[in-house]
Amino acid sequence: MRMSPSRRLQWLALNRDRLITATFRSWRLRQCGGDTIVQTPLFWTPEFIELGARVLIWRGSRIEAVDEYAGTRYQPTIRLGDGVSLQQSCHITAADTLTIGDDTTILYGAMITDIDHRYETLGINVQHQAITVRKTSIGRNCFIGAGARILAGTILGDHCIVGANAVVRGSFPDACVVAGMPARIIKRFDVRCGQWLKTNAEGEFL
Repeated sequence: MRMSPSRRLQWLALNRDRLITATFRSWRLRQCGGDTIVQTPLFWTPEFIELGARVLIWRGSRIEAVDEYAGTRYQPTIRLGDGVSLQQSCHITAADTLTIGDDTTILYGAMITDIDHRYETLGINVQHQAITVRKTSIGRNCFIGAGARILAGTILGDHCIVGANAVVRGSFPDACVVAGMPARIIKRFDVRCGQWLKTNAEGEFL
């Protein structure tokens, strides 16, 4: 199949970045699977990052593990499963183990974190105060819309869809659509009829 000139250039650039990843970037990562592409990040801490096979990280993302903050040491791991796609200008921060499951797609400008900043002492900049770390994970085959905010303490099941610009915190079951600020379940996949059906905010079918 013939590619347009722009797609041809993109294909060449991706293959160049695949080679750069395998040759220069993979040795800095804690783990890097085959056929993975990491384009130039805005900032990253590769020594705390594990990438599966066929991962694609577009240019300008910030992927930052926090191993020390406000005098407290942490043991962070950021783990992206096989086939994860992370579009440009995404921001991932973690002080614990933050996992993104296989074949999940994250659109541009999304933020995912397991960290909450405390503000307990007035007169001291919040950046110099302690943080709270809450378990955060995203399941397999999820789709995270542009500009979504996945906050600390979020457990997202497999096959979930998060709407653009949603602000998400809490636990959500497999095969649901969440949207809004704060995000609520608006649809779930009903295996009995094989369709996405509307629900109330608790995920009960209407």
